[in-house]
Amino acid sequence: MCILSIKRLAFVTILLTYGLIVFGGYVASSESGMGCGPEWPLCNGEVIPTLKGDTLIEFAHRVIGAILAISCVILFLKILRAKIDPAIRNIGYWMIGLLVIQVLLGAVVVILDLPSIIVSSHLMIAMVFLASLIWIWRKADDKKPLGNSSTGDISDHKSIILHLNIILVLLLLTLAFGAYTKHEWYGLGCGWFDCGSTLLPTIDNPAGIIQTIHRLFAVLSAIYILALTCWAFLKKWSSPLRWRLILASITVIIQLVIGVLTITSFIDLTMAVLHLAVGTFLFSVLAESRAVMGKDRAQSRKGQLFTGEMSSKVRTRV
Repeated sequence: MCILSIKRLAFVTILLTYGLIVFGGYVASSESGMGCGPEWPLCNGEVIPTLKGDTLIEFAHRVIGAILAISCVILFLKILRAKIDPAIRNIGYWMIGLLVIQVLLGAVVVILDLPSIIVSSHLMIAMVFLASLIWIWRKADDKKPLGNSSTGDISDHKSIILHLNIILVLLLLTLAFGAYTKHEWYGLGCGWFDCGSTLLPTIDNPAGIIQTIHRLFAVLSAIYILALTCWAFLKKWSSPLRWRLILASITVIIQLVIGVLTITSFIDLTMAVLHLAVGTFLFSVLAESRAVMGKDRAQSRKGQLFTGEMSSKVRTRV
């Protein structure tokens, strides 16, 4: 990995992170989270345990996590040694800080026997960690700017960034409540459309309330993404951004269908893992869009400053 550029190593680390998140969902859905017992970093008292059943699944998850940690450390060292944009170096510090928090939370989750609130926090931080890697990957090479809009308007640019920030927060909340719902076994608190004889859960149905909150954030996210995609075409934003939003819209529709199938299949293992995989992919697409917009904004400002300086020099010569 040392021979890889920062950009390529960041991409490899993104793939490892995505795989670890999805595999973590499999660990949780298959109830293998305590396959190594309440021990960390050892597994059932051994460095390498007997690899079978739940122990194999949980130990494989830890091995992927260890490989990811090594990859992140190498990436961080390469960033520190390179002559690179200070913004990337700052994100690198965030990345390594989030990695340390994730490792500590992972230990707490095992030692305390999978508390739902800690597991949900673990997933949220993993998503922010993933976003930081995506940011490093996209900003490591500024040779091909995508352009913020058809007009290059900075005010329009700020609006796009605000919308993407709001959507990312909504998705984080959706994922957090989804993780809490799963680990509290609240997934069947309601049907796929209603809660028994009522559309909304009653006060004596805490499982239904938590599940409904998760659905509310999911629906709000979906509506926002679909509306923003339509708005992108009306405002004639740049083609690369519109294609990203189209991909996000298609993904969110697929995710809603999978969500319904997860409930109607009584939380089938495959559907539950697929639900997390598609949700993580959706978050990644929008985090990448946000990273690109941040990069293009900086480039747009540099371009304006350069144009202003050139105009000033021309006026001075005249």
